[in-house]
Amino acid sequence: MAHASGIFEKNFIEYASYVIRDRAIPELEDGLKPVQRRIIHTLIEMDDGKFHKVANVVGQCMKYHPHGDASINDALVNLANDDLFIDHQGNFGNELTGDGAAAGRYIECRLLPLAKKVLYSPEITQYVDSYDGRNKEPVVFPAKIPVVVIQGASGIAVGMKTDILPHNFIEVLDAQEAALRGENVTLYPDFPTGGIVDVSGYEDGCGFVTVRARLDLSDPKKIVITELPYGVTSEQMIASIEEADKKGKLHIAKVTDYTTDKANIEIALQRNTYTKDIVDALYAYTKCENRISVNPIVIVDELPRVMPISEMVSYHARHLVDVLTAELHVERRHLEDRLHARTLERIFIEERIYKRIENKKTAEDVNKAVVTGFAPFKDELYRPIDDEDIDRLLKIPIRRISLFDIEKNRRDIEEIDAAIAQVDRNLANITEYAVSFLEDIKAGLDAQRWARRSEIGSFQALDVKSVAVRNLELRYDESTGYMGTNVKTGEVLMKVSPYDKVFYLRKDGAYRVTNVSEKEFIGTEGLYYYCLADKEELSKVVFTAIYKEKESRFYFINRFTISSFTTNRLYSILPKGNYKLVKLATFPAAIITAKYKPGMGYRVLEETFRFSDFAVRKSPQSVGYKIITKALAGLTLRQTKEGDVEPTLFDGLDDGEKGR
Repeated sequence: MAHASGIFEKNFIEYASYVIRDRAIPELEDGLKPVQRRIIHTLIEMDDGKFHKVANVVGQCMKYHPHGDASINDALVNLANDDLFIDHQGNFGNELTGDGAAAGRYIECRLLPLAKKVLYSPEITQYVDSYDGRNKEPVVFPAKIPVVVIQGASGIAVGMKTDILPHNFIEVLDAQEAALRGENVTLYPDFPTGGIVDVSGYEDGCGFVTVRARLDLSDPKKIVITELPYGVTSEQMIASIEEADKKGKLHIAKVTDYTTDKANIEIALQRNTYTKDIVDALYAYTKCENRISVNPIVIVDELPRVMPISEMVSYHARHLVDVLTAELHVERRHLEDRLHARTLERIFIEERIYKRIENKKTAEDVNKAVVTGFAPFKDELYRPIDDEDIDRLLKIPIRRISLFDIEKNRRDIEEIDAAIAQVDRNLANITEYAVSFLEDIKAGLDAQRWARRSEIGSFQALDVKSVAVRNLELRYDESTGYMGTNVKTGEVLMKVSPYDKVFYLRKDGAYRVTNVSEKEFIGTEGLYYYCLADKEELSKVVFTAIYKEKESRFYFINRFTISSFTTNRLYSILPKGNYKLVKLATFPAAIITAKYKPGMGYRVLEETFRFSDFAVRKSPQSVGYKIITKALAGLTLRQTKEGDVEPTLFDGLDDGEKGR
């Protein structure tokens, strides 16, 4: 068993590592997942300036990606819809409506020049064998911009999930320039669907954002949704509105979807309902408001890591310097090779070294003759002559030798020298060169296309309870004992919302706070008092209970408030023991009249007590004040209140005051 457990652990770790690194989590350096990188690599190989069928690109990409055509096709469509590296034509789906793309045989794509400018640099890129060993693919592109910050990313791996929101391209480039100058950077998301975004909880990409739809409220009887929250389609939006209306949370007459390349959802309101009355409910109960949590996990040095957005930008500022430095060194080597070749060619022709090989019989003699011929001019050479140089010189055709233009050769050498000097200046001022590179990218962008679409705003999260409409009838049927919004018989107690809590006190002294439900059994004892369970308001109500100890003739009075409770827990206003509730009232002031049985030897047959004679307690469970110890013939309550013309008499619980 231990051996089997070890195998399982080893295999699981290998599988988890594979999913994390090779499937779901993007690489920080180029911001791409493996399938996206392989698609870009395939398009670079196929690039001829013309559009290619997506199905053809998918087929070519399968040389590198071992997971089938469906995953490649979906990734290509998503990558193309970002409009960053891939140009496309045909039906690539609609992010607003949620419609999918057409089949790969009907749609076309090609590589945009920006992709090569910021990703493609084969001489400083590490390549490895593809999965079948027949081809070479890049380990990672030496990207010059923070692609993952611009495009965003989402992926689920084993034990982790990455969510990085997209940001505005131009703002990201500005931030990268600021990082190059050593300044602090702050970036906020920018969504292709627009909307209004509250970034107060963004925490540099490690928190959350709240996105709201943009509403046109110019018509008091109609609301038009003109921009959708990120990640919400028009179909999902309409479904959420209709569901909220069905539950009575909104009052709408009709919802119509006119969305095409722009969001346009019209909400017609019911009679006597106006836009100002329904806006908060739309944000509270529908997908007009969407909270998005973010978790920026990327692969860094072959390991997953949570990295804030500003740190990603700073990393790419340093990385841009490294990449440009490496490319400048490559360019300088190429210029040196050209300079060396031009110098060799000039000396070879000007000094007629080619004449030395006319009578040579072997290749070895020919090579020696060329080397010997260049010996007097070694100080003019950029580096020692080698076999490759000799081979190139021997391939110069006679026609070219006879038409050799010394002046043109010298001009070429001067241009190469000037280019080398420029490379050296760029290397000496690499930060300024990096900034100019980013400025060059920005100059080539369509400012209107890449303008910010999401408005940065600030709004408080709505409490759905505070905007809930109390339009549901809460009924109680004493004959069945059921209470709820779906009870069809009995008495209507009050209007409630689905988020309310209700306090009720039964005639047997039991009380409880319960959530509003469609149907709930609470007992057939009948209700004495009920109200919305607001602790502050409920604590203002003073209850007075008169109860009898069953084993004796003693009567007690208890005056109390209810200021604390646990939802759905059943309580009793009677203390523990064998007690029976006799009378219950919520009068602020009253007189109790007790009449005693005659013939018992009592000198006083009638006695009165006032509510004000007894203190109000904060808990109903405590034993009350003993008021009667004699045999009782009758007990009445008379409410006393300033302004009353006639006292109200209550001779039994059935006549108790109902809650309102």
